Amino acid sequence: MLKRFFLSEKNMMIAIVLNAFIICLLYFPNIHSEENQNYALVNLDHLFVLLFLLEAIVKLKVYRPKTYFADKWNVFDFVIIILSIPSLMTFIPFFAAHNYAIFKILRLFRMIRLAKLLKFLPRISVIMAGLGRALKSSIFVIIVLAFLNFMFALFTCHFFGKVAPEYFGNPGIAAYSIFQLFTVEGWNEIPASILNEYPDSYWMAGLTRFYFVIVVLIGGIFGMSLANAIFVDEMTMDNNQDLEKKIDDLFEELRELKNILKKKG
Repeated sequence: MLKRFFLSEKNMMIAIVLNAFIICLLYFPNIHSEENQNYALVNLDHLFVLLFLLEAIVKLKVYRPKTYFADKWNVFDFVIIILSIPSLMTFIPFFAAHNYAIFKILRLFRMIRLAKLLKFLPRISVIMAGLGRALKSSIFVIIVLAFLNFMFALFTCHFFGKVAPEYFGNPGIAAYSIFQLFTVEGWNEIPASILNEYPDSYWMAGLTRFYFVIVVLIGGIFGMSLANAIFVDEMTMDNNQDLEKKIDDLFEELRELKNILKKKG
């Protein structure tokens, strides 16, 4: 009975979702905080760690290590479980007294197990294959966008670094601000902060507006749109291939029907 429970994908997925809910509750300050420790939730979280550890032990015993580790999802689970085990050390008074933050961080790794819900999506293998193709096809556009981001960041840092240091104070900050412009976020606020420094200079204000319009057009509208178009096209290629196959089959049937009619005529 116990073995059947641990071998049931449905049961363990329910346990993963419940554990994720418990971990979520532990991050609500009014429920659990440094001053107001909710030991019931902490102990319940530790019980889930033990439950997942028992799951791994039972599966290793039933399937044997070679078969168990042949499944990538099992490898994924095993790594997460191993990373979660140190959190049980908070049961030991010495470690609990020191309140090591690393043990609290380790519990977050178990949230990653929610990715197993992807297994239950219809045609997940087709979706993942499409995602792989989309990433490969988009890599060139992504590299070009990164290069544009780098170049615009340097130019903008040079011209506006002293005027708006909060956005362009150094190449790192400038690259992040340019990326915001590429995603059409802050396209109005960022240039406005620079224009405030030139209230009486129409010439400088005009050049500034023109420069940022070029940044948004090249990186945001053309660059990001092209990347999205390629990505979506590759993701939907499987659907197109199915449609093309059906059309080819239909043409083949029509050709056979035409040949039959010719023979009868």
